[in-house]
Amino acid sequence: MEIVTYLLDFILHVDKHLETFIVSYGAWVYALLFLIIFVETGLVVMPFLPGDSLLFVVGAMCGVGLMSYPLAVGLLFVAAVMGNQCNYAIGHYFGPKVFQWEDSKFFNKKAFDQAHSFYERYGGITIVAARFMPFARTFAPFVAGVSRMTRSKFTFYDVTGGALWVGGIVSAGYFFGNVPFVKAHLDKIIWAMIFVPGVLILFGAWKARRNARTAEALSSKE
Repeated sequence: MEIVTYLLDFILHVDKHLETFIVSYGAWVYALLFLIIFVETGLVVMPFLPGDSLLFVVGAMCGVGLMSYPLAVGLLFVAAVMGNQCNYAIGHYFGPKVFQWEDSKFFNKKAFDQAHSFYERYGGITIVAARFMPFARTFAPFVAGVSRMTRSKFTFYDVTGGALWVGGIVSAGYFFGNVPFVKAHLDKIIWAMIFVPGVLILFGAWKARRNARTAEALSSKE
């Protein structure tokens, strides 16, 4: 329970925790950030780690000179791409077996089904779009591996999405993270970055499921 409480506090106040870490450990912050982004995108059992909010705060730290902007963007881009590649490889290895898995402490089958539904509908562009969606970001490369997307095609979408995600959000934090209004309402912005994309993907999954049921009902009447 203490771990959950600390993790929630870290996500909601990532700016304070990150600044404290920089003051205490200096350049080791780059290794920590690389690890967080790699694990969040690379291991299907770790979708709850901060992603968008972390990148935004990193940009804000770069804006005030606490971190190097080009180094942060470069390292986190590599972490994001490598994480997706690792996740894809895991999905490709396990293949269709995952459809038989049930909910557990380490695997959220509902989130997987939602990502799979989104992937089936939109194909490779899902890899790019999911970068900006918590939970879907973790499951999309895994689903691509399960669905046997070719490595070359996946890599194209992986690199494109990683560049847009890391470069876009870190840059947003760099230019806007230290605006007084943003700093005063950062906790609310973090909540929005977590829940708004989540609501969108839930709505998309629900709509896709409803359309599938409608199509199934129509075909059964014929």
